[in-house]
Amino acid sequence: MLKCGVMRILVTGGAGFIGSHLCERLVSERDEILCLDNFFTGSKENVRSLLGHYNFEILRHDLITPVDLEVDRIFNLACPASPVHYQFDPVRTIQANVLGVTNMLELAKRTRARILQASTSEVYGDPKEHPQTEAYWGNVNPIGIRSCYDEGKRVAETLMFDYHRQHAIPIRVARIFNTYGPRMALNDGRVVSNLIVQALTGKEMTVYGDGSQTRSFCFVDDLVEGLIRLMDAEDFTGPVNLGNPTEFTILQLAETLQKMTGSRSKIVHKPLPQDDPTQRKPDISLGRKTLGWEPRIPLEQGLARTISWFERKLQARGAPA
Repeated sequence: MLKCGVMRILVTGGAGFIGSHLCERLVSERDEILCLDNFFTGSKENVRSLLGHYNFEILRHDLITPVDLEVDRIFNLACPASPVHYQFDPVRTIQANVLGVTNMLELAKRTRARILQASTSEVYGDPKEHPQTEAYWGNVNPIGIRSCYDEGKRVAETLMFDYHRQHAIPIRVARIFNTYGPRMALNDGRVVSNLIVQALTGKEMTVYGDGSQTRSFCFVDDLVEGLIRLMDAEDFTGPVNLGNPTEFTILQLAETLQKMTGSRSKIVHKPLPQDDPTQRKPDISLGRKTLGWEPRIPLEQGLARTISWFERKLQARGAPA
């Protein structure tokens, strides 16, 4: 389906960190954008600059309850994505990935909309293959404290492909690796935001374990470009890894942020959380080949933009930065 004319595009979780950046990009392309969010982790502040645009509207709704809309495309990003938030109400988290995804697929079935599911690198669990390709089935604990998210996203992928096979729904599945940038929540518990806030406020910078565990950090603008290319791709369902293949240890990240912020905060080590993956690096060969996509923004450049945003946010709240 080639894009022609103005489309009505639904972005669920559109007031969240990634969702708000996606909405911003889509609004600039002149389509009609409907942002749907229950504001559990999202914030109207994230999309405030879009509220006056003729082609943007916002609806408060929780996907666990069905919603009846007329849309051409659906980006389904609705789900808490940080351990602090998804472990706060794990039952609700898995409901978002089962009931919520089912409701969006039923909407896509009725409207014949193309639907993109924001999956995650967490479907690989604590991987025994490195780097991770889309063919890897993963190593996931089904009963651990992260299972509501990990297994929830795996079930969401299952639902997407079963609806595709049974009802010919045009689907796209993106496996998103660690993403960072402006509009991350101050308290979301993710490593980049945690360390930046700690460094800027003079608190101890927390590194879990010895810091040798690795992550690959993708700037949000690069990720949004990948999501749009995936949605626009013809005859390609995915799943496809979207992330930055440059790998860093958590200790390297902490030391880099300590230097970039000029912080005197001390790096301290605490016990590793349960089921914390030891390695995480995407193989993005499929994305390069099929979408012509790869990240462009190097870590220090992206971190500089992210630090500036957190500095402004902390100053607005009266916190030392």
